[in-house]
Amino acid sequence: MAAWIRKLLEKKPFRLVSIALANKLARIAWVLLTRKEAYRPYQLGA
Repeated sequence: MAAWIRKLLEKKPFRLVSIALANKLARIAWVLLTRKEAYRPYQLGA
């Protein structure tokens, strides 16, 4: 995820990147809570 953040920071302002990161983390948390699964960061999404 750090590479994604660095790439985004090259093009976008810090505040926008921080909101994008918060959105991404909230989505991950939502999926984990609703599906009651363990976090697997390197699994590719469908």
